[in-house]
Amino acid sequence: MRTVDTTEYLSVLKELTEEGHEVRLKISGNSMAPFLIHNRDEVFFSKPNGVLKKGDIVLFQRENGQYIMHRIRKVRNEGYYIVGDNQTVVEGPVPRDKIFGLVTKVIRKGTEIAPGDFWWEFFRIIWIRMIPFRRLVTRLYARR
Repeated sequence: MRTVDTTEYLSVLKELTEEGHEVRLKISGNSMAPFLIHNRDEVFFSKPNGVLKKGDIVLFQRENGQYIMHRIRKVRNEGYYIVGDNQTVVEGPVPRDKIFGLVTKVIRKGTEIAPGDFWWEFFRIIWIRMIPFRRLVTRLYARR
């Protein structure tokens, strides 16, 4: 098995989206939990065409070169304010030209989920509004 640098790998996926391809990526990291889980779930993404909106899951590149996948919290003239589903600190503004991918569907627990499905809409509409309460909700859920 060959090990590939994450930055190198994501730069190749970014190029593929620029060429018009949809690409598949296994989740790495915990910032999108509880919706997407590290090493279990996968996302499909492509180059964003059109307007990005609150609740969209996007891939972007930070100024330091780091690749990130988070959800749009706010859309403003100066850019996008973005946060992971497992985070309470909103990052931004992220300029539009730093966003290179829009998640179009996911494989969550082995099941394909796309816009319109219950869990997709729950995290897009409800969870994004619960930022101040996320830690409490996840602690209560973990106790069950």
